[in-house]
Amino acid sequence: MKRFPEKQGISERPDSGSHQITGGSHRAQAMHPIWSLCCLLGVDYATLHLLTLLLPPNLLQTWALGLARLVVLTLGVREVGRVSKLPPWLQGAPLLLSSAVLTLLVPCCATITAVLAPRASAGLLHRSGHTDLFIYSYLITATSTLVWHQLFLEDEDEEDTEESSTSVWRLLNLLRPYGWRFLWVSAFLVLSSWSEMILPSYTGKMTDWIQEKKDPSIFWNSIMAISLITLCSAVTEFLCDCVYNVTMSLVPTQTQGRLLQTILAQDITFFDTESTGDITSRITTDITAMSEALSHELSLLMWYLMRGIFLAIFMFSLSAKLTLFTMLCLLVITIVPKLSGAFSQGLAIKVQRSLSAANQVVLEIFSNMKTVRSFANEDGECQRYEAKLQDIYELNKTEALAYSCNLVANSLSGLVLKVAILYFGGRLVTYGEVSGGELVSFILYELQFTSSVEVLQRMYPDVKKAVGSSKKVLEYMDRTPQLPPPGNLKPTHLKGHVQFKNVTFSYPKRKDTPALQDVSFDLREEQVTALVGACDAGKSTVVQLLLKFYQPQKGDILLDGKPVSEYDNEYYRRMVSVVSQEPVLTARSLEDNISYGLGHVPLSSVENAAVAANAHDFISAMVDGYKTGAGQKGGLLSGGQKQRTALARALVRDPKVLILDDVSSSLDTESELKIQSTVYDNPNRRTVLLISHRLNVVEKADHILVLEEGQIRESGRHEQLLAQEGVYWRLWNKQRSTFHRQNGDVPQG
Repeated sequence: MKRFPEKQGISERPDSGSHQITGGSHRAQAMHPIWSLCCLLGVDYATLHLLTLLLPPNLLQTWALGLARLVVLTLGVREVGRVSKLPPWLQGAPLLLSSAVLTLLVPCCATITAVLAPRASAGLLHRSGHTDLFIYSYLITATSTLVWHQLFLEDEDEEDTEESSTSVWRLLNLLRPYGWRFLWVSAFLVLSSWSEMILPSYTGKMTDWIQEKKDPSIFWNSIMAISLITLCSAVTEFLCDCVYNVTMSLVPTQTQGRLLQTILAQDITFFDTESTGDITSRITTDITAMSEALSHELSLLMWYLMRGIFLAIFMFSLSAKLTLFTMLCLLVITIVPKLSGAFSQGLAIKVQRSLSAANQVVLEIFSNMKTVRSFANEDGECQRYEAKLQDIYELNKTEALAYSCNLVANSLSGLVLKVAILYFGGRLVTYGEVSGGELVSFILYELQFTSSVEVLQRMYPDVKKAVGSSKKVLEYMDRTPQLPPPGNLKPTHLKGHVQFKNVTFSYPKRKDTPALQDVSFDLREEQVTALVGACDAGKSTVVQLLLKFYQPQKGDILLDGKPVSEYDNEYYRRMVSVVSQEPVLTARSLEDNISYGLGHVPLSSVENAAVAANAHDFISAMVDGYKTGAGQKGGLLSGGQKQRTALARALVRDPKVLILDDVSSSLDTESELKIQSTVYDNPNRRTVLLISHRLNVVEKADHILVLEEGQIRESGRHEQLLAQEGVYWRLWNKQRSTFHRQNGDVPQG
């Protein structure tokens, strides 16, 4: 990069030596790029006229002029970029691209015109070296460069632009499974658009035939041809719409299924950091908005884009000059949807966030309905929800105002375009460059072309809105679970020996506070190991690590000597089963809740598991028996019934490792004794991890682990731990004294 001294006012050029610039270095540096571009303009003009004098006026000469000018401008652009300080958006590739457009615009137009309208191409080839066409080329190129800068480069971070284009590409990738259907849609669309575009051409020709008073049979033949073309257009449009609508109806269901599958594959940390309302909003509201916008806007995009292409071809065939003028005006007015589209995209993201917050409030209310009712806070929750709705209402008002302003701006810009084209077209008719019939056809084409551009303008903010709505959805679909690669280990015989080796773990939200510190212990096969400790000692953390909800930062967890990550997930979930302290049932029958996740299970197996869990009696006493619904989250059952049902759900899998996380907390004495009999008799010879705050439940365990502040403080049998008079002894005495006080058996002192 060339460096300019700031104080001496000296500019050095390797090819011309050093020279002094007077009058201040800052002014010289500010003026230098302008003079460089002016010199480049003069060189280009001189090259054009010199080659025009040497070559005859034909299509080959036009391309020779364009290519020669492209070489000259490419070399000149490099020199200007080397010696001048141009704006960042005009340096390098953008300026070279503008040079290519400038020099190849006339040859391309001349070639297209020669193919579509040979009569009009002669005039364009003859004027290819004239000053007016030279000026028109520069005006068109400069205007298009400025519009490109306004649309895609100004005030946009490179990362934001790349992210937006990636989101649009990902949206289109959702349609990839239906590629063959879209080929049929494209074929019908081309036929329908071509048939519709023929009509204005016939209208203009009929105008000339009427003025020239030709044979009336030509008129009637044209009417018949128009009728057949109209019928063909209607039939192909009908087929196109049918195939397209059926295809697009599959998009939301397929996308929702893929998104739910992706979310369910995430690690538990994802659900700890993302709110339930946010996830629900992504699956329902955002995908619905994204699918509707994608379905509707893509249809308009395909239809009006194809119409625009055919219209532009027919317009060029009638008058290349008038078509270029139309395109120049359209490039200017395309700045309007850019400004409104950026605002709409940001507003759409705010609306989606507000909807997510409102959904979260509703989910919290319904999930904790008993708590809301018990504290008589119905009015408070309604006010909180109404406050969220008010935020959405304010955003909707802003969105409605923005939409109205966008419509007005588009209408005004379209009106200005129509007036300008009518004025310029009238002058061409006055000069005799186009006939009356051609002008009529061009006006009809131009009106349809303007309508297509207006629709695309209105669609642009909606497309940006769809991109904004899909941003979070695509983030979810692209998120890689923070889990080790799934294993494939499925041994036919599993002993159930679990080992924790120097395990250290901290929760993602509390990385500075270890939940477990260098924990090591064994769960022996066919034995009952009890884990006791005060609240927040780390007992639940052990369970969650054993269930592979989280991965330890240090240490290993082994099952029969193999890391648990090497086991197949489905196999591991069957072999290691848990009954939590607060089990959650689904709104299904009790039979389906017990066999949850196993598919079809014989009723006899379900009943045997219920008998072992002491749940068969209360289930059989119900009117519908095992077909009785459990209600939302098991709300139709008592706490003890839910816990026994959850225990049956674990036992029906016949696990090799059974985790009982304080299952006796909601049980009566009789049920508790039956559960203890099931655990300690252990007829299926399984490994049991028993966690309980009631120490009388764990005193029969084969081995007791005492956890305190995330560390194993003591281990042994009940009698051994009491003899040590340590942590377990204090817990035992504290619980016994509490029991005596509750029963009025307090020693008199």
